[in-house]
Amino acid sequence: MICRTSPYRTVLRDNAIPTIFDLTSHLNNPHSRHRKRIKELSEDEIRTLKQKKSEETSEQEQRHKEINNSNAQNPGTEEGSEEQDEDVLPLTLEEKENKEYLKSLFEILILMGKQNIPLDGHEADEVPEGLFTPDNFQALLECRMNSGEEVLRKRFETTAVNTLFCSKTQQKQMLEICESCIREETLREVRDSRFFSIITDDVVDISGEEHLPVLVRFVDESHNLREEFVGFLPYEADAEILAVKFHTTITEKWGLNMEYCRGQAYIVSSGFSSKMKVVASRLLEKYPQAIYTLCSSCALNIWLAKSVPVMGVSVALGTIEEVCSFFNQSPQLLLELDSVISVLFQNNEDRGKELKEICHSPWTGRHDAFEILVDLLQALVLCLDGITSDTNIRWNNYIAGRAFVLCSAITDFDFIVTIVVLKNVLSFTRAFGKNLQGQTSDVFFAASSLTAVLHSLNEVMENIEVYHEFWFEEATNLATKLDIQMKLPGKFRRAQQGNVESQLTSESYYKEALSVPTVEHIIQELKDIFSEQHLKALKCLSLVPSVMGQLKFNTSEEHHADMYRSDLPNPDTLSAELHCWRIKWKHRGKDIGLPSTIYEALHLPDIKFFPNVYALLKVLCILPVMKVENERYENGRKRLKAYLRNTLTEQRSSNLALLNINFDIKHDLDLMVDTYIKLYTTKSDLPTDNSEAIENT
Repeated sequence: MICRTSPYRTVLRDNAIPTIFDLTSHLNNPHSRHRKRIKELSEDEIRTLKQKKSEETSEQEQRHKEINNSNAQNPGTEEGSEEQDEDVLPLTLEEKENKEYLKSLFEILILMGKQNIPLDGHEADEVPEGLFTPDNFQALLECRMNSGEEVLRKRFETTAVNTLFCSKTQQKQMLEICESCIREETLREVRDSRFFSIITDDVVDISGEEHLPVLVRFVDESHNLREEFVGFLPYEADAEILAVKFHTTITEKWGLNMEYCRGQAYIVSSGFSSKMKVVASRLLEKYPQAIYTLCSSCALNIWLAKSVPVMGVSVALGTIEEVCSFFNQSPQLLLELDSVISVLFQNNEDRGKELKEICHSPWTGRHDAFEILVDLLQALVLCLDGITSDTNIRWNNYIAGRAFVLCSAITDFDFIVTIVVLKNVLSFTRAFGKNLQGQTSDVFFAASSLTAVLHSLNEVMENIEVYHEFWFEEATNLATKLDIQMKLPGKFRRAQQGNVESQLTSESYYKEALSVPTVEHIIQELKDIFSEQHLKALKCLSLVPSVMGQLKFNTSEEHHADMYRSDLPNPDTLSAELHCWRIKWKHRGKDIGLPSTIYEALHLPDIKFFPNVYALLKVLCILPVMKVENERYENGRKRLKAYLRNTLTEQRSSNLALLNINFDIKHDLDLMVDTYIKLYTTKSDLPTDNSEAIENT
């Protein structure tokens, strides 16, 4: 109700949301029953109030004019006044010149970061002076001065420009400020959206040190799910220390409130999996709602294989990646593999064509990667053999040498047994994992099929002797086909030398060393990753209208949504709101389709009429297991991969990487300059002549 005649006019706020709920809450509030009514004023009283208000306004304006005139005539009268703010004092000429100079340096650093230009063009300490051109940073400084940059020219005009540069310490300080300011732009959006999830990618080498890339998932103000890169964390060998530093960096250094974290996922290779699991456990102890999940960008079978604590599995996975990388480095090598596949699959051209298409894609990340590898193994061995023994010298020594090493690795019997066992064990989870990366309805129904998957794996474990016998026979047949000798691993044979009583066979060895621990680990890992909380969250996907339709609108989200009750704006009205949500879609018009994804549901014009549903969908959306529907908002991971692929290890920089990956994020140069001056300079540090604050090479 809006009273248009009263001076106490009441209007709706710009962001007000019309709702049909909670209209009688004031009746239950005893304090609201006895509130005094606002008196309706007569026309004379309204006129008097308006006149009084206009007189007060004119008096204030007159007072401001007098103060301004007084300050203009007596600029020194306010000196020493407590009301005078230091920040509004005019800058001296030296301070202005210093700020402009620093701004130019920041502009150069940001340009180098965005274009992925390393600060040093070469290792200056290892070469004689004058052998190479100046480093990239100095070269850009000179270029800007030669192009008429007066601020830089004035700063350097008294000295030889080609022998001077901004000190390495100053560069490092400025880069840290650039990184912090760019990151803060993203983190501000994360805080505004309130809820988020944390994801780490595989450990990478940054200038000789191991780092964890960290990404955050959140829904922005335009209702788009985004996955953004926010920085690298130094990796620690000790899992407990890593957990502490991980938590400290996110909360204290980056300023995120982990109470609002609703998901965590870690994509790491075999050697780091157990340590990241400790990190996940420690965070879960402090923040139970930060559900430990799988990441949508990694196939379940690959994720499970990477987590198996068996050295042979780690070695096999590394070998597979190297083989794939070897053939992808050159179109000629892929053509050579294609020709070998064509010869081997003459009697099954369809399968041969399919395998050739697969080889031209990143097949090592697929759900059926181990099935593909077993089918391709003979072609890979013959192709690598042919490259090694080529008499026409079509390949250089490096390629021939790599082919020889890789051929030796994949023709080792230990490798053969490992990939055959992984293929068979992970066949039980292949369909389940594929559904997790499918449509929203596939993910919802996959949650219900986990029990069946675990039942099948438990049956395998109970009859492991029988299953392993079949698996080992398959591995033996494949080895015989490739003329590979069946033997125990060399390390084990050397350890058993002199042990006359040892009657261990290859089959029994691989059962105890490979099959049993692999099956046991996968069963336990599935239970850990799909906890009760995680499954409850996936059950809430029945909120998506297309899933509702498949369930004939007979759903029970309210029971599963209890875990998110504290995240809802109006939890008391959840039941009524869910009923209205179901009725809305059950009795929709014939020409209205059912939204099939959370992304579509969040972009409905009337979604905010259902505030609780809206809040639930936003929280479900950021779970790492849910895929980013719009690829435009998954740039963080893609750019991270591109940066690592295109940058030499020794030239990588955690600061420059953030600038490069987040090149489209706005930045405030004035803020960067002010931050630098506040942290690293004082008035006494300002140069009195143009040669100060400059360091000789």
